[in-house]
Amino acid sequence: MMYPRTDHDLTTGTDELAGVLATDGSRIPHPQLDAWLTDVDVPMLRMLHRDMTIVRRLDAEGIALQRQGQLGLWAPCRGQEAAQVGTAHALRTGDFPFTSYREAGVLFVRGARPDEFIPNWRGEAHSGYDPYRIGVATPQIIIGAQTLHAVGYAMGIQRDGVDDIAVAYFGDGATSQGDANEAMVFAASFEAPVVFVCTNNQWAISEPVGVQSRFPLADRAPGFGIPSLRFDGNDVLASLAAMRWAADHARSGAGPAYLEAVTYRMGPHTTSDDPSRYRDAAEVEHWEARDPIARLEALLRAEGGWDDEFAADEKAAADEFCAGMRAACLAAADRDPLSVFDHVYAEPHAGLDQERADYAGYLAGFAPEEES
Repeated sequence: MMYPRTDHDLTTGTDELAGVLATDGSRIPHPQLDAWLTDVDVPMLRMLHRDMTIVRRLDAEGIALQRQGQLGLWAPCRGQEAAQVGTAHALRTGDFPFTSYREAGVLFVRGARPDEFIPNWRGEAHSGYDPYRIGVATPQIIIGAQTLHAVGYAMGIQRDGVDDIAVAYFGDGATSQGDANEAMVFAASFEAPVVFVCTNNQWAISEPVGVQSRFPLADRAPGFGIPSLRFDGNDVLASLAAMRWAADHARSGAGPAYLEAVTYRMGPHTTSDDPSRYRDAAEVEHWEARDPIARLEALLRAEGGWDDEFAADEKAAADEFCAGMRAACLAAADRDPLSVFDHVYAEPHAGLDQERADYAGYLAGFAPEEES
């Protein structure tokens, strides 16, 4: 069983974390994580670096589109690419993640197309992608609610008798919500095949994690009877190994597992936020030095896996993906406002019908009066 350490500095995230990559890109031996990385070679390192680079680029594109008035909002994920890409690559096709609104990297790894990052941020759809096509649930805006959804899905997996797992991605702020704790009660009680992934990016909007918790968030899970691991979320290989361990644990019938990826949200909470009002530049500079993409590039250079051709191909792939995002956004047509009520319930619902009628009446109030 892997359990987190208890010596920590919650304000800077510089406590000793499980990891295999130092900030300079050199490999660090880790007796537990290394066992899950025996297949890692240069092609895999290149693939991980490419995916993180594209995710960072699409994140910047989303911010730019919002600033230009093409999107209503965007939730940046810069700095969290390793935790998202690494854990997502440890999953099987049949596994089903339940995410918050910030896991663009998980969506990318699972196969979301450029145009599928646009509709929900334009306010045109509840989800920009088909959850069944890419195997990811519709992103959840209500903080922590997806933890309950993931556990329910996992209990369904049990009854189907298959060895797939569910995964709940949530932030440090969600750990203060009742939903996340209730989800762990159910998961532990029913030994549900679910992995909880807490992305501790140090800030719940403007609330620092040190105010939310006096001890590492991963320390809470063993109290529910769930083994946990606290690892360096800016280390993509540690992220991959941690999820491989957790997924194997849940898949084997041993019940849920809990991961705390210690990372940092380099940008604002959303594009409506100004983080300079509540955090100082020195903190951001501290985490900039722990950049996950630069760290993996250093390892690739040391392993002889970096050259100009690879860098150019990677940049071209990122540019192509983001050009597709921009084209889809600029070509998007506004949907009928009443379509927001479509696909909310599987069966007819009288309450929803009434809401639809009320909203239609509200919209009718803005119609221009006919000239007599």
